[in-house]
Amino acid sequence: MSDTKAIPCSEAVRQLWDYLDHAIQPEDQEKVEKHLSFCRRCCGELEFAKEMRAFLATSTAEEIPPYVKERLERFVERL
Repeated sequence: MSDTKAIPCSEAVRQLWDYLDHAIQPEDQEKVEKHLSFCRRCCGELEFAKEMRAFLATSTAEEIPPYVKERLERFVERL
C-alpha cells in the first residue's frame, strides 16, 4: 500500500493542475485526493481550476502556452 500521509494545502494546490491533467504519480494523486477529502479551501481551489480549464477550452482553439499555465500556477500558489 502506498504512503497516503496528509500533505499541506500548499502542496495540494501546487499539484492541482497536474492532478486534473492526470500528470502526477499515482501515489501523489492519492495524497491530493486524501487532502481534498477533508479540506474545503482546497476543494474550492480545485473547482476554480476546473472552471478555468473549461473556460479556456471553450474560449480558444489553441493550446494554452506553457508560460500562461506557469503564471496561473504561481497565482494559485499565492492564494
